[in-house]
Amino acid sequence: MDLAVLHLNAGENTMRSVGSGAVLLVILVSHVASALEVPLDPKVLEGLPQPPTITLQSPKDYIFDPRENIVIHCEAKGKPHPSFSWTRNGSHFDVEQDSKVLLKPGSGTLVIDISGEKAEAYEGTYQCTAHNDHGTAVSNNIVIRQSRSPLWSKERLEAITVQMGVSMVLPCRPPAGLPPPVIFWMDNIFQKLPLDNRVSQALNGDLYFSNVLPEDNRNDYICYARFPYTQTIQQKQPISVTVLQTNPTVECRPGFMTPLGATSTKMVLRGDTLELECIAEGLPTPEMSWQKDGGELPSSRVSFLNYKKTLKIVDVGEADAGDYTCAATNRLGTAHHVIKVTVKAAPFWISAPRNLILAPNETGILTCRVSGDPKPDISWFVNGVPIENAPEDPTRKVDADTVVLSRVQSGSSAVYQCNASNEFGYLLANAFVSVLAEPPRVLTPPNRVYQVITNSPALLHCATFGSPIPTITWFKDSLISIKSEDPYVIHENGTLEINVAQSQNSGKYTCIATNNLGVKENHVFLEVKEPTRILKQPEYKVAQRGTSAVFECKVKHDPSLVPTMTWLKNGGELPDDERFEVDTDSLVIKDVTEEDEGTYTCIMNTTLDRDSASATLTVVEKPDPPTDLELTDQTERSVQLTWFPGDEHNSPTQKFLIQYEDLLHRPGVWVNMTEVAGTSATAQLELSPYVYYSFRVLAKNQVGYSRASQPSRQYRTNPAAPDENPSDVQGKGTEPGNLVISWTSLTGFQSNGPGLEYKVLWRQRHVDQDWSSKTVANGSHLVVSGLPVYVPYEIKVQALNDYGNGPEAEVVIGYSGEDLPRSAPDGVLVTVHNSTTAQVHWEPVSPHSVRGKLKGYKVYYRRQRGLHETEEEADQESEEQVVTFSGNRTEGRLPGLQPYSLYIIFIRVLNSKGEGPQSQDKQFETPEGVPGPPSFLNVLNPSLDSLTLEWGPPLHKNGRLIGYTLQYQPVVNTTEAGPVTVMDFPVNETTVTLDNLNSSVLYKFHLSAKTVKGAGANLTKEASTIMESTHSRPTVGTGKGPTEPPSHPTSPVTRSAHPPLHKAVASRHVDIATQGWFIGLMCAIALLILVLLIVCFIKRNKGGKYPVKEKEEAHQDPEIQPMKEDDGTFGEYSDTEDHKPLKGSRTPSNGTVRRDESDDSLVDYGEGGDGQFNEDGSFIGQYSGKKEKDTHEGNESSEAPSPVNAMNSFV
Repeated sequence: MDLAVLHLNAGENTMRSVGSGAVLLVILVSHVASALEVPLDPKVLEGLPQPPTITLQSPKDYIFDPRENIVIHCEAKGKPHPSFSWTRNGSHFDVEQDSKVLLKPGSGTLVIDISGEKAEAYEGTYQCTAHNDHGTAVSNNIVIRQSRSPLWSKERLEAITVQMGVSMVLPCRPPAGLPPPVIFWMDNIFQKLPLDNRVSQALNGDLYFSNVLPEDNRNDYICYARFPYTQTIQQKQPISVTVLQTNPTVECRPGFMTPLGATSTKMVLRGDTLELECIAEGLPTPEMSWQKDGGELPSSRVSFLNYKKTLKIVDVGEADAGDYTCAATNRLGTAHHVIKVTVKAAPFWISAPRNLILAPNETGILTCRVSGDPKPDISWFVNGVPIENAPEDPTRKVDADTVVLSRVQSGSSAVYQCNASNEFGYLLANAFVSVLAEPPRVLTPPNRVYQVITNSPALLHCATFGSPIPTITWFKDSLISIKSEDPYVIHENGTLEINVAQSQNSGKYTCIATNNLGVKENHVFLEVKEPTRILKQPEYKVAQRGTSAVFECKVKHDPSLVPTMTWLKNGGELPDDERFEVDTDSLVIKDVTEEDEGTYTCIMNTTLDRDSASATLTVVEKPDPPTDLELTDQTERSVQLTWFPGDEHNSPTQKFLIQYEDLLHRPGVWVNMTEVAGTSATAQLELSPYVYYSFRVLAKNQVGYSRASQPSRQYRTNPAAPDENPSDVQGKGTEPGNLVISWTSLTGFQSNGPGLEYKVLWRQRHVDQDWSSKTVANGSHLVVSGLPVYVPYEIKVQALNDYGNGPEAEVVIGYSGEDLPRSAPDGVLVTVHNSTTAQVHWEPVSPHSVRGKLKGYKVYYRRQRGLHETEEEADQESEEQVVTFSGNRTEGRLPGLQPYSLYIIFIRVLNSKGEGPQSQDKQFETPEGVPGPPSFLNVLNPSLDSLTLEWGPPLHKNGRLIGYTLQYQPVVNTTEAGPVTVMDFPVNETTVTLDNLNSSVLYKFHLSAKTVKGAGANLTKEASTIMESTHSRPTVGTGKGPTEPPSHPTSPVTRSAHPPLHKAVASRHVDIATQGWFIGLMCAIALLILVLLIVCFIKRNKGGKYPVKEKEEAHQDPEIQPMKEDDGTFGEYSDTEDHKPLKGSRTPSNGTVRRDESDDSLVDYGEGGDGQFNEDGSFIGQYSGKKEKDTHEGNESSEAPSPVNAMNSFV
C-alpha cells in the first residue's frame, strides 16, 4: 500500500464464498484513527491531491566498487509529482554544480561517475528530500563508502618448532578490508589444507591444532584472504612447521585454546546471527558438546559447524540470551567454558505511522511505536523539520510516540517523520496527512462474476473510497438485506464473506456505499459450482518389462467448467515418448521399461479447483543370472556351491535352481539337481561317484526364471560300487514253462563306475532250493526256460561294476508262463425267469486245472428254433451270443432271449492264455410272449359305404396265436376323430368286409395279433370310402419289429398334409358333382352332420362317454396291454399330419416296426452293465421306445368336436 489511511474500503483479497440468506449489513467505519489505506488506483487518484511518499531508496550502508559508478536510489510519488533535492554530510548537495553527478529525470536517483576521479571524494552521508505543494518526505541517511582490499603488511615469519602431541596455533591476522575478507588456508600448490576434529580454522581465520602429529610437519602453511567486492585474493607469507618426536608422547587432559579462561562474554543484536566458538587442546583429541544453562537450544534455528566447535543460532531473539556451556572431553577428563550471551536490539517497529486521509473536521492519530535495547529515543518532524521548529499548529498535539490531529481543516496536509534511535541504529518513517472531501466511489468492477466451489468460502468484494469513510450495505437479489451473522461475515473493508458456500447462495448481490456527500451502488454475481472429484483413482501397478501399464483416472466435475487433465511423473512432466498415451480418463504406457518406474499423478484442473491422485508403477522382470559360481568344501560325495545373486528387478527372488551337467555320460544335457530359498546364496550338493560335474544356477522370482549362470568349473568324483539296484523288476512267463525276468537298467550316472553288469537270481517259491543266477551285461531282461507251468518264483536283480556289488536286492514274486485250461465246468443248469431272460449256474473248475490266472467264464448260447417251428423251418443262421463273467463266478444272467424259443448253451474257462474246453451242451426253452405286429394290412375294394381289409400273421408270433383285434374310427378333421369300433377275429380269419360305413370319410384302422400273453403291437392303416385308391402307411407300436410289405395289391390314398383332408372325389366316368341330386344329397348330409355334432358337443360338455369307452372300461382284460398309457382308451384323433397315429397308438418316431428280438449288448450283462429288468425278470430294454412329440401333443387334446370344425371339413 502506498497512499494513505483514509475513508475507504479497499484491498480485494483472494476470493472466497458468500452464503444464502439475507440480511442487511451496515458497516460504520469510525472517523477517528481507524481510517483505512487506499489503493493507488489511477482512477481513484486522478484529480486527488497527495503529499509525497518515498517508494524506493538505497540501503543505509552502501559500499561501492570503485570500478563502477555510484548509484544512489531515491524514488517518490505524489500529486503533483514531487521535486527532489539532496544533502551530503548534513549540507545541501548542489547536484548541478558537479558535472560527474547526474540526477535522473523525474526521479531523485543520483548517478555519480567516478571514472578518472578519486572515489574517496564522494564518500559521506547522503539524504534525499521529495517535495510538492502538500508536504515534504525524506529518505534515510545513506552512508556511502568505498570497498577496500588492502595489502598484507610486510612481516618476517619465524619457523615454528613444536613437540609432537602438544597444541599449536598458526595466526593469520588478515588486513582489515571493507567488507571483511573471506579466510582460508592452502599449501603452495593451491590445495586446501584438510580440516578435521583435530585441525580447525577459527572464526578469526587462525589455524588451530588440538595436538600436533608428525604429518603436520610441512613448510607451506599459507593463509589466503579473498575480498568479495574486488574479487581479489591475497596471501600471507608461508609458515614452516617442524614437529619433533624426540620425547615420548604424553597424553593430556582437555583445555581451551580459545576463548581463554573459565568464562567469556558475547553480545549479539536481535535478528542477527549468533556464533559461539570453543576450540580445545588435548591428547587424544577432545570431543565437543554444547548446552544452554536453564534451557534448551532452539532446534529449528541452531546448527553446529566446524566439528561442533562452533554453535550457530540464526534470527536471534531476547530468549536466546543466557549462559552457554561448551564442554571438551577425552578419556582423561572434561573441560568446561561458559559464554555469557547478552542480546541487545537496534530500534525495531511495533507500529509504524500510517498515512491518513481525513475529511474536514475529522480527527486523526499518528503513532510511532518502536522498541529496542536500550530504549530508543523518538523524534517527530514535519516536512523534514523538527516538529518543535515547525510553525505552531493548535490542532496538533505531540505526546511522546503519538501525534493527535484534531478537527483538521482543508489546506493542512503535511508529511510527518518519526525517527527512533539508540546506540545500535535508527528508524525513520514518513506518514502523510491529507485532508479531503470526496463522495463515495466503488472500486470493485461492476457486474463482476465470482465463481466458487461448493463448501468452500467465498468473498464478494466491495472496495470503496470516500471521505468521510462510506457506510457499506449489502443486499441479496436486490431485495433481501444482509446482516453480519451466520453464514455471513461482513469485514471492515466492506467485503462480504460466506464461510461455506452452497448452491442456494448463487445469485445477484448489491453493495451500497454511503457518506454525507453521496450514495454509490455496485452489483456482483455469485455462482456456486460442483466440486471436481476423482471417482476412480489410479491404482498401484506392477508391470513386467515389455508389457503395457494402464492407470485409470475417472473424474466428475461441474458441467459448466472446462476441465484439463494433466499427468505427471515423479512431480514433473511425462517423458516425450510416443509410448505414453493420454486418454480422457486413462494413461497407457506401452512397452514398459525400467526407466518408467515412478509415481504417476493425474491432476484434474478447472478454473476454480483441482483434484489429484497418485499411484506408483513398479517394473518387474526376470532376475539377472547369478554370477561368480565357486566350489568349496570338496569331498568324495559332496561339495558346496556359492554364487552372487543378480539384480532382482523389483521382484524378490523366490528360489534358486541348481542344475548339473554330466560331461562323462550325458554331455550337453542339464538336469535339475536341487532348489534353495531365494534368501540363500549357497547350497550343499550331494554327489554321485564317477561323474564329471559342471554346475549352473538359475534364479526365479514372480515373473519367471532368469537365464542360466555361466557354468562352474568341472568337478570329477571317483568311481565306486553301485549305490542302487535296477528298478521295476518283474517276472512274467510268455510261453508255457518259461519266465522272462525284466528290469529298468541303471543310467550311466547311476552306474558309479565302469563295467556295469546285472546279477539275476531266481528260485521257486515255497520250495527249499538254492538260488539260480546269471550275470547280464548290456541288457534289461533274461529268459529262463524249462520251468513248470504257472509257478511262483522269487526274483532278485543286483547291480555290480568293476568296483564292487551294489546293495542287497529286494525279492520280487513272478510267475512262469501259463497254458490253456484243461477242464470244463460241470453241472450247468439254466433257470428261465421269463420269456426274455434266464439264469445260468455251473460248478467251478479246480484251480490246478486252470493252469494260469483265472480270468473268468465265457457262456456261449444260441437260439436253435422257435417252439412253434419244425427243425426244417428253423433259422439255421442264428447268431451265437457270448457273455463273459469275470472272476470266480458260478452263475450269471442271460439277457436278450426271444420268447417261445429253444436255446443251446455251453461254458468255457478263461485264463490269460486263452479258453479251455467247452462244457456239455445244455438246452432250455423260453415261454410265450406277446406277438409282433401283423405282417401286413391291405385295404381292398373301397366303395361309398364299405371296404375290405386283408392281413397276414405276425412274422414273430412269440407263441401260439389265438386271434386278432381290429379297431377303427372315422377321422372328423385334422385334430379330432370319431367313435372307436372294436372287432375280434379268430386266428384263422385274415380278411373282413366292413359295411355301413359313411361315405366320403377317411378311416383309421389298427390291427394287432394276440397270444395267451396278450395283444401285440398295432399295425395302422388309413383309407377313404370315396376314393378309388387308398394311401396307407403302416405304423407299429413303440419297440416292435418291421412290417412286411403287403403281398396283395392295394389302392393307396394320396393325401396332402396341409390341409390333411380335402373333399376331393377320384375321377369317374360321370362328374356327379354337377348333378342336382348329388348337390341336394350333400346339403342334407351336411345339415344332418351339423345337428349330430351339436348334440355331441352338448353331451360332451355334460361329461358323457362314448359307448366304446364304456364297453372297454366294463370288460378290461388284465393280460391285454392297454392301448393308452394312462387309461387304455383309444382316444380321439388329434393328428395334424397324415403320418400321426391315433391317440394311444405306439408308433416309433421313424415310422417302422422294430424287430422282436433284442438288440442289446450281451456283454453288458456278463460284466455287470446297466441293463434293467421287469419285476418278473424280463429284459425291458428291447421294448422301450420314445413317443413322437406330435403324438404326445395329440394325447393332450381333450376338446369336444366343434360344429365349425365339422363344417370346415366339407369345405
